[in-house]
Amino acid sequence: MKPEAAKRYRLGLIGARGYVGSELIQRLATHPDIELAFVSSRGREGQRLSVFEPDAPADMRYENLTPEQALSRDVDVLVLALPNGLAGEWARAYADAHSRTVLIDLSADFRFDPDWYYGLPELNRRAWRGQNRISNPGCYATAMQLAIAPMRGALAGPVQCFGVSGYSGAGTTPSDKNNLELLKDNLMPYALTGHIHEREASDRMGCEVQFMPHVAPHFRGLSITANLTLSRDFSLDEAEGVYRDFYRDEPFVGIQKQAPWLHSVAGTPNARVGGFTLSADGRRLVLVSVLDNLLKGAASQALQNINIALNLEETTGLL
Repeated sequence: MKPEAAKRYRLGLIGARGYVGSELIQRLATHPDIELAFVSSRGREGQRLSVFEPDAPADMRYENLTPEQALSRDVDVLVLALPNGLAGEWARAYADAHSRTVLIDLSADFRFDPDWYYGLPELNRRAWRGQNRISNPGCYATAMQLAIAPMRGALAGPVQCFGVSGYSGAGTTPSDKNNLELLKDNLMPYALTGHIHEREASDRMGCEVQFMPHVAPHFRGLSITANLTLSRDFSLDEAEGVYRDFYRDEPFVGIQKQAPWLHSVAGTPNARVGGFTLSADGRRLVLVSVLDNLLKGAASQALQNINIALNLEETTGLL
C-alpha cells in the first residue's frame, strides 16, 4: 500500500523522443497512481506531446530542460531515457541537491556502480532497501540472466548466448542496424565480442557469458538461445522443474516446454523461457529466452522498478 491512498505521484521524463520513452508514456496514460508531469526532448522542444503520443495530456508540450531546471520541478520520479554517457550530469545534479526524487536511469551508465540499485526485480528484488537511485538493466542482459540464473549454481563453464533482436533496439538515430534497406532479408551480426550486455550479464551472474548479438528486420522483440555446460547430469524434467520452481511466483516470467516465439511477448511486459533441450549425457542444457526489448527490456521493467520504489504493487499499470 502507498502511504496516501489519494495521492498521485508525479513523474518527469528526460529523453522522451525515443521508442522507450514513447512506450513509457503510453503505459503512464493508464497508470492509476502516477501522472506524467513533464517531458524533455531537445529535438521536439515546443511541440505538443499529443501529436506524437495520442494518449498523452492534450496541453502538454515537449521541453528542453537542463538538470538545474528539472530540479525545480516537483516530481517524485525522474526517468532518464538518454543515450549511454549522458546520465552523469543528471545524477550529479540530483546528488548535489540531496534530492529525494527517485532517479531511474535506462542507459548503461550506472549498471556497474555499486551505489545504484540494479533493477532486475525477478532476480534482485530482495536487494532493494529503499534506494532512490535505480539502474535499469539492458534488454539482452535481462533475457540472458533470466535464462542463466536458475542454473547458476550448476554451471561448469562459460555460457554461450546467441541473440537476435528487432531493429528498434538500435534506437531512432540512423545506423546500419536500423536501416531497413540493409536489413531486408538479412540477419546482421555486430559486436560479437565485448558487447556491453555481455559484460553486464557476466558481472551479475558471476560467470563468463559469451554473447553473439544480431539484428533482424522485425521491429520489436528479442530472442536469445543459451548454451549451458552443467557440472552434473540432469534429466529433462529435473532441468525444467528447476526453472518452474525458480519463477513460480513471478507474474512476468513464463516457463514453457516449447521454445517460445517472439510474437508471444511482443507488446507485453512478459518474458518467456522454454525449449529445454539436453545433450545425451545430460550435461549440456540449451534453452530459449524471449522478451520485448522495448518493454520487459526497458519501459515496463522501469515501471516495475518505479512501482517498487513508490511502495505500489509491482504489477500496477502493467497487467
